[in-house]
Amino acid sequence: MKLEHVITPHAPQPIGPYSQAVQFGTELFCSGQIPLDPATGEIIEGDAAAQTQRVLENLGAVLCAAGYHYTDVVKTTIFLIDMGDFPAVNGVYEKYFSQNKPARSTVAVAALPRGARVEIDCIART
Repeated sequence: MKLEHVITPHAPQPIGPYSQAVQFGTELFCSGQIPLDPATGEIIEGDAAAQTQRVLENLGAVLCAAGYHYTDVVKTTIFLIDMGDFPAVNGVYEKYFSQNKPARSTVAVAALPRGARVEIDCIART
């Protein structure tokens, strides 16, 4: 099996030396997404809920580009700069993963790129 790099203009372009996602066989490994507007490349304004919405839309665009859906996600990792944002993030997250509840880790971090409040990565499988 070979690695296939996934790239879509419907999600923010990488801001470093990495791919939006890498497919290996039936598994898709999505890089962490922060709340960048794909059109401008800038962090969206708003609270943790608004940023989470943008992050999950970005992840959805990457999943779609590779032929996957939210229901194919088996693992996510959420990175938060403030665990006080957990309820707001969880409320938005639940809307995307109400049918499928992937395994998940949530980690508090000191900072995220470009001053984001939240970052989420995922692994999907068909």
